[in-house]
Amino acid sequence: MKVILRKNYDKLGKIGDVVEVKNGFARNFLIPRQIAYTATAGNLRALEEEKVQLAKKEEKELQSAQLLSAELEKVSVTIPVKVGEEDRIFGTVTTQMIADSLKEKGYDIDRRKIEISEPIKSLGIYSVNVKLHHEVTAVVKTWVVRE
Repeated sequence: MKVILRKNYDKLGKIGDVVEVKNGFARNFLIPRQIAYTATAGNLRALEEEKVQLAKKEEKELQSAQLLSAELEKVSVTIPVKVGEEDRIFGTVTTQMIADSLKEKGYDIDRRKIEISEPIKSLGIYSVNVKLHHEVTAVVKTWVVRE
């Protein structure tokens, strides 16, 4: 059965590709999950319109991510932690702690978008990456201080 992909699918192809798949795979998996259409002339025209809408949506998301990135570059976050001997902290500073501190400042960032390159286990100033979009990453200055 020939189908037209509506979404990128790793094992089959990209949006708009016409691929040949088994009937059961198309009817039971791809079409119900709206990953693909059956290959007809009308569906090809509908897919072109979806591509235009998707491009506009992607452009808006990119612009909003760039604006948020510019704002986050100016923000610094202070995280108070308990310390032991030699200023070693108990545990590590987690992405959830950073997300909570950003939320207090008015930025609602999902903790899964925050990337810590190496575990933060001592006091100091660290740069933490926040992946806002697949093309846009902001750097937030994080101060880890004694509680």
